[in-house]
Amino acid sequence: MGVLYDAKQETNYPNKYAEKQMPIVGQRCRVIACTILGLLLICLSWTTGWESRHVHDYFWSKKSDSSSHILATTIQKQLVPLEAHVMSKCPDAKECLEMMVIPTMEQVWDKVNFTLSFIGTPTANDGVDCMHGPGECMGNIIELCAAYLYPKPIIYLGFTMCLSREYQEIPQQRLVEDCALEHGIDFNKIHKCAIRENGGFAIGMLRDSVRRTAQVGVTKSCTVRLNNEIYCIRDGHKWKDCPHGAAVDDLVTAVEDLYQSLQS
Repeated sequence: MGVLYDAKQETNYPNKYAEKQMPIVGQRCRVIACTILGLLLICLSWTTGWESRHVHDYFWSKKSDSSSHILATTIQKQLVPLEAHVMSKCPDAKECLEMMVIPTMEQVWDKVNFTLSFIGTPTANDGVDCMHGPGECMGNIIELCAAYLYPKPIIYLGFTMCLSREYQEIPQQRLVEDCALEHGIDFNKIHKCAIRENGGFAIGMLRDSVRRTAQVGVTKSCTVRLNNEIYCIRDGHKWKDCPHGAAVDDLVTAVEDLYQSLQS
């Protein structure tokens, strides 16, 4: 389960953060506490003068020069809903993105409406419990801000995969900066998103995402849903509940079949 962090107990938190994880002082993490933690990280540690540098996209770089054509040719098309429900510090989420979601998106990115959603436990006081602690709550917020600011999966999904490769380090500044630079994301914009409305905007996105996941009955990271139905689950480093197969080719075929049926 998560942990409850009291930011007041760490007055020199930003300097100590790069060397160790957050202290554990309780059993659960509420999103407000996690946000206070995150805001200290952002406001005191993040470099607000950072400027975005554009580099080759981590994935689909060969298609990046045709974005206007993509928009023109897909705007009239019915896209297939594809969704991945994850926890930012979950090893199964990293494997799921790496082994299924990213390779599939490389092939059918123009046929799906992709959504990245997060798993947590909504609380009675409009908070969220994060299984892997307050760092995961902040990691979820960072990834949600990236998706909000850069809604094309070609950008935000690559950024999320970059973070997931070192999921143990989420949300440390070095990792976020490196992945932002690699994927042409403006670090300062992520900062502004996280502190917008005194953190209320980012909190709301996380709360809405977690509630959405709960409403559709998803509890395990990573769960892949296709056309609003569970397609496959990565849990305990194994694929489970994948009646149509866990191979990338299986999911690609399923997407293409659904896409064709939607166009008829």
